[in-house]
Amino acid sequence: MENMFRLMASEEYFSDRRCVWVNGPVIVGAGPSGLATAACLRDQGVPFVVVERSDCIASLWQKRTYDRLKLHLPKKFCQLPKMPFPDHYPEYPTKRQFVDYLESYANRFEIKPEFNKSVESARFDETSGLWRVRTTSAGEEMEYICRWLVVATGENAERVVPEINGLKTEFNGEVIHACEYKSGDKFRGKRVLVVGCGNSGMEVSLDLANHNAITSMVVRSSVSKTKLIVFFKQNITFV
Repeated sequence: MENMFRLMASEEYFSDRRCVWVNGPVIVGAGPSGLATAACLRDQGVPFVVVERSDCIASLWQKRTYDRLKLHLPKKFCQLPKMPFPDHYPEYPTKRQFVDYLESYANRFEIKPEFNKSVESARFDETSGLWRVRTTSAGEEMEYICRWLVVATGENAERVVPEINGLKTEFNGEVIHACEYKSGDKFRGKRVLVVGCGNSGMEVSLDLANHNAITSMVVRSSVSKTKLIVFFKQNITFV
């Protein structure tokens, strides 16, 4: 409480934006990591606030993934703390199954994120020893004051598109990022080049081939043998 009084004594504290004191951590992001952190805090009786810039939990899974996506590791390595996957789930749950699991997880631990709140800045106030987390939502600013900050925005939150000479000036075809790809259905009979052989590149290439697209892949380095083994184990059924 003494730290809060120090902050209130500062002229910078008084502003047009609304300020909210959080008696616990502020968690940025309502994906799997944010939900897991919140559940563990709930289990220990620690209050928290989860802020999420989208309008749903696990927005990357729900809005920026292709239809055929499923977990690339066995489910026992991907389940969140204190709640395993349902027994009837397959070894590699589908996208829809994983989202259903996360929604059930949030309900079980009473995690209710504050949606549509984008974090614009977060800084540690040396005078008070508190974090100041500024968010915007529909043009309205809000500042959360807390002692701890947990950033759970994920390593793939923003898409990365390489600079390719002539792509914008000489190429007349469609260019999309993997987060915009849903299905190979609209690419039937078309020539498609996939750049990269990570998990998404491999699975998008297979999906395109299954939809009779003329698919090629370009890779800047050698392909990991381990990645190939894992990929084929998931997607090939031997009869």
